[in-house]
Amino acid sequence: MNAPLKPDPGLEGQRTTPLLDVLIRAGLIFALAALCYRIFSPFLTLTVWAVILAVTMYPLHQWLAYRLGGRQGWASTLIVLVVFALVVVPTGLLVGSLGDAAQEFARGVQANTLHVPAPRPGVEGWPIVGKDLYAFWSKAHSDLPAFVQSLQPKIGELALWMLGAVAGIGGGMLQLLAAFVIAGVIMAFGEAGARSSEAIFARIISPERAPQFVALSAATIRAVALGVIGVALIQALAIGVILLVAGIPLAGLLAILVLVLGIAQLPAVLILLPVIAYIWMGGDYGTGSAIVYSALLLAAGLLDNVLKPLMMGRGVDAPMPVILLGALGGMAARGMVGLFLGAVLLALGYQIFMGWVATHPQDAEPAVEVPS
Repeated sequence: MNAPLKPDPGLEGQRTTPLLDVLIRAGLIFALAALCYRIFSPFLTLTVWAVILAVTMYPLHQWLAYRLGGRQGWASTLIVLVVFALVVVPTGLLVGSLGDAAQEFARGVQANTLHVPAPRPGVEGWPIVGKDLYAFWSKAHSDLPAFVQSLQPKIGELALWMLGAVAGIGGGMLQLLAAFVIAGVIMAFGEAGARSSEAIFARIISPERAPQFVALSAATIRAVALGVIGVALIQALAIGVILLVAGIPLAGLLAILVLVLGIAQLPAVLILLPVIAYIWMGGDYGTGSAIVYSALLLAAGLLDNVLKPLMMGRGVDAPMPVILLGALGGMAARGMVGLFLGAVLLALGYQIFMGWVATHPQDAEPAVEVPS
């Protein structure tokens, strides 16, 4: 019998060397990518936020730069200053009001001085709900100290949580300010950024479809950022400023609730009606001032009906459940910062995926007819 053939060691080495090279290169690339992510991860949220702001404000930046004779840097600087005055300053005032309320609540818990003011006598004469509301209010006024005393540990934990939440919102404000500054730098070099984005999509997808996906991404970011988050933010700031001027307690917290309801596409009247009732029942406002504040709050509550037709039509409308899930998931993951980022990123991912599906149709094979 013939002896079995043995593999040639030289040929075997030639077959395994390319595979080892591929594995070593892949391992080195993975290690480099992991190291780069580890270094860049503290700035990831800030950078994403800045890119979203830059893409959203870039048409305004280009219009302003044209009016300034093509000065891209001056246009970016002017936009950042105006946004700082119109958005960051009012938001900072609302956050400061929320912080003061949280500190006052914490001090009240420690000193056991929390109380509900006594109801006005005229409340009892209200039709239908007057007597029940007066009885409930009076009971809360008389029994609240004992109730707070019995729940002292839990309420103390709530006070600490409120202080931590305010600190987190303050940190988000600093990130917002830094994101606007970085967005101004990105807008100043917007043309180079657009070419880079198109090159990335060309490398991932194809050179023919890259411009389409760049346009789709920009349109989706602007549609969600302007038509949903922008409208909700403007309305929440307007209502919050009115609440601050009117001296309503917890104005910052109420403004945040209005913001969340606006992103969820729910009416701000759900928050404003109890506030208006407090203005009329509290006894601290005259009839004239109560009418003025109520009219201003109702007008601000209907502001989204004016802004949405102007801003929702720009770009691509993402499905509202996707935006809502992104906002809630982002808020659960990253707090108030994630509330903005989550809605935009999930809507962007949805639109890119659906665009990819639309441009890669799977042709069904023709059915084979079976002879009868």
